[in-house]
Amino acid sequence: MLLGKRVVVVLPAYNAERTLEQTVRQIPEGIADAILLVDDHSSDETVRVARALGVRTFVHPRNRGYGGNQKTCYREALRLGADIVVMLHPDYQYEPKLLPAMASMIASEVYDVVLGSRILGRTAREGGMPLYKYVSNRALTAFQNLLLGSKLSEFHTGYRAFSRKVLETLPLLANSDDFVFDNQILAQAVAFDFRIGEISCPTKYFPDASSINFARSVRYGLGVLATSLEYRAWRHGLMPAPRFGKAPDLTVVHLPADPASAVRE
Repeated sequence: MLLGKRVVVVLPAYNAERTLEQTVRQIPEGIADAILLVDDHSSDETVRVARALGVRTFVHPRNRGYGGNQKTCYREALRLGADIVVMLHPDYQYEPKLLPAMASMIASEVYDVVLGSRILGRTAREGGMPLYKYVSNRALTAFQNLLLGSKLSEFHTGYRAFSRKVLETLPLLANSDDFVFDNQILAQAVAFDFRIGEISCPTKYFPDASSINFARSVRYGLGVLATSLEYRAWRHGLMPAPRFGKAPDLTVVHLPADPASAVRE
């Protein structure tokens, strides 16, 4: 518990066997009331390692994509009674020791969403981020800030913390099951006027750290542009957009269990 709030750390995993243990062991002791790993049908020993570490594990019997993985992460975290949910990639690219700081920014009720930014503090390139990724990150973020009216240093980090209210309010089912989910959820947070804070986070790029290839990066970038333009059109009343409209009755917290789609432990 943190200031009376239950903290659940979620790990969206796909072939994270080599880095999972190091990531989990670096999570500060006592910060997480529960650690939940959702395995997206990995072909390696991710599930075995997670269970050996005593991590609560949820297994997709088929690959649902990065966005689909996150949807399960948040649904299951809310079912565990989470007041604060922190998403940490199990590839040890982001610094687990920042978890208490990020969770505290929400527990104090100053922010609703907190991002671990690789751009603040100029650690991205020092940590090995490829130049083309850095340049595209900065360009896409600038474009989104312009269209969304926000002032974030980065829209593309995978290290995030959310309050329960955010996850219960946003219509996450309207979002993609692919990588652009990350971008869509932040655009939704802006649309719903949630308070977004950032903290500088050093990052590490190394062979075992997960990273999408150039072709998928281009696909992601196009999805980011489409999301931003969709938001702008919705904001000016030029087109309906369920993604940014009033949240439907069926939100993440109310998703029915699908006994044919998962295995819990």
